[in-house]
Amino acid sequence: MYNIHCCPSLLKEGYNTYSPTALHHLFDGKKVTPYLDFATEDEEDLAAISESMDVLSISGAQEKYAACIKTNKISLSTEGDLTTHIIKPAPLAKIKHRKQIPANEHLTMQIAKQVYGIDTADNGLCFSSDDQVVYITKRYDVQANGTKLRQEDFCALMGRSEETDGKDFKYQGSYEDMANIIKRYIPAWPVALERFFRLVVFNYIFANGDAHLKNFSVLYLEDGELQLAPAYDLINTHIHLNDSDFAMRDGLSPNLEKSDSYEHTGHPCQDDFRRFGLQIGLSPKRVEAVLKPFMTFPDQVQDLIDKSYFADDKLKRTYWRTIEERRQRFVREA
Repeated sequence: MYNIHCCPSLLKEGYNTYSPTALHHLFDGKKVTPYLDFATEDEEDLAAISESMDVLSISGAQEKYAACIKTNKISLSTEGDLTTHIIKPAPLAKIKHRKQIPANEHLTMQIAKQVYGIDTADNGLCFSSDDQVVYITKRYDVQANGTKLRQEDFCALMGRSEETDGKDFKYQGSYEDMANIIKRYIPAWPVALERFFRLVVFNYIFANGDAHLKNFSVLYLEDGELQLAPAYDLINTHIHLNDSDFAMRDGLSPNLEKSDSYEHTGHPCQDDFRRFGLQIGLSPKRVEAVLKPFMTFPDQVQDLIDKSYFADDKLKRTYWRTIEERRQRFVREA
């Protein structure tokens, strides 16, 4: 049985299961065990997991499986179940440190929420019967009464698909294009735009090179209005892949003049994000308010890394080194 050293959701010390606060947010207060009664790297159990894949309609490259809570256990959804959660075991693809992907995503999501106040999908970790770390997230589009809110990702809003735009459709365009979609569809766009800008900065500094069109969504509220959905799929991809600074092919914007630092090093600095924030319609005051917290790392970032569920200290150091390198690039003067 996997040794739990702190709350596997909020990373709070003093718990060998989910803390009461974590249970409240992640499972609506139900007392749920973090231990799964199935394996995630066993062929027979993988067959059962694959069956649950058909139940789920949420797209994504990483394996995602429908789950629900039954008698205080996290269970794979079967036909007729209300899917309230999604579980993501380590992908079986040949990716560097593949088994650490769940711990990586969990840590990055927790830093986003706890340190930077980013609205994220509630999440945690659970542990399979073969001692594998598995990521779990609560579906924010499923309400307490079982009704589902309609959700659309930015590919759908922009009318992009593989059939019409080719294999790399979700990477085409820029973050300015996404900002324009927010202003077009979301009535309270000034608030949503600032949330979006903060997330773009966070994704750069925390080396999330997979922040593409399908990883941003809107929710249709019951009154018909749209709002930006909570952030999801935040992960330090650089630990696993040799990827670029931005997922979007045109970066922040093809209409922005790059800073001298960007031109010289090939990497953006704070002034490039400042220009981007102004370009998409934020006031200078709000741009500075978003940028300032990223200039230095508070102690809480290192504390959460130390308490994370990475398999060894070397990976924790790699995570820290990656984001510190990004931060140093970011704080450079233009």
